[in-house]
Amino acid sequence: MATRTTLRFGAQTDEVTSLLRIVNMVRTGDATTRPDIGRVTGLGRGVVAQRVDQAIEMGFLGDGDYGPSSGGRAPRTLRFRSDRGHIVICALGALHIHVGLSDLDGVIIDQSHRDWEISRGPAETLEATLAMVHELRERHDERPVWGVAVGLPGPVDFATGRPVAPPIMPGWNGFDVRRRFEQHFDAPVWVDNDVNLLAYGERARRHEDDIDLIYCKIGSGIGAGLLSRGHIHRGANGAAGDIGHVRVAGSDLQCRCGKVGCLEAVAGGWALTRDAEAAIAAGAGGQLARQAADGIPPTPENISRAAENGDAFAISLIQASARVVGESIAALVNMFNPSVIVIGGAVAAAGEVFLAEVRQRVYELSLPLATRDLSIVQSINDVTEPLRGGVEMVKEQLFDATFPRWFADQQPPASLTM
Repeated sequence: MATRTTLRFGAQTDEVTSLLRIVNMVRTGDATTRPDIGRVTGLGRGVVAQRVDQAIEMGFLGDGDYGPSSGGRAPRTLRFRSDRGHIVICALGALHIHVGLSDLDGVIIDQSHRDWEISRGPAETLEATLAMVHELRERHDERPVWGVAVGLPGPVDFATGRPVAPPIMPGWNGFDVRRRFEQHFDAPVWVDNDVNLLAYGERARRHEDDIDLIYCKIGSGIGAGLLSRGHIHRGANGAAGDIGHVRVAGSDLQCRCGKVGCLEAVAGGWALTRDAEAAIAAGAGGQLARQAADGIPPTPENISRAAENGDAFAISLIQASARVVGESIAALVNMFNPSVIVIGGAVAAAGEVFLAEVRQRVYELSLPLATRDLSIVQSINDVTEPLRGGVEMVKEQLFDATFPRWFADQQPPASLTM
């Protein structure tokens, strides 16, 4: 348990502000010694020493190794106590649950994955998710949870943490996901659309805090995460980037959301599965037909693999999807003007078979200025992507908003101390 320190707290005194700034400077690496802190902040040596001692007493900072000497005694470095707590990440997909545990610096310590259908409903799904997290935590030292990220495969009102009319999640509409996790962990919880977590993860991987980027996930469904100068653009109600339900001209296909002609109903993974099954039933041959005869269904993943292996029918399905997706992305490019578009998901796993068609349509239909410095690349397809993104979301929210409130209360809530 960290010893309680007494500060002269008003609404937000200079003392609190400078203490918070020093902790964050050490956490981000902007200043890691007492002399560095003094130079950056302009605070006197005595004030810096006092604030650092307070931060150490509160348990936020600790002494590290000795730094390089500039002629006198080598200064002692400071380190943020990233070992003081855990961040929990729960990435729920249409057909899986992926959970992870990280330290406060965002380093993934452990993770677990299982197949699961999100359509089984919130009560059963969240119970299974919490059980997986419990198993992870049992494998590691008991530490308080400082924050929780939850990613869902559907529209989310970020302010309330509730799904909003998710087309593939029956029973989830308006469910208070945040409260379920807050009650369990007694810690702040943030719930977001899964593709936003992927966009956060891409930002972290590139180490570009002010990047303009679109992450398009072409899986069973279709969605986009929008980063504007490094910040997620969610829109007024969290619906920004939901391109899967943009209308495709001339299409009368029924979508899972109940509308007609949605992009997802034409080019999403479940639509490709539908088209493949119909073609196989009508006598189509090739790798997918042979697999179907052996009881292996034409899932989005199997269609992508078959396309990579040169199966003509699978290639035709992938290319048809990519052309329509490219048209929708072109509209985003004209409106949003990103520098990078990252394409991920099971359908996009076909690689250049998919990307080449997307690039062609985007460059054909977008303004020359909007594509002058644009790169369109495939996701690295790392299974830890959503976990890494969830950590980034929690760190952003935790240290920008929640952390200052903890300082105003003199230290984190009792449940978060060691």
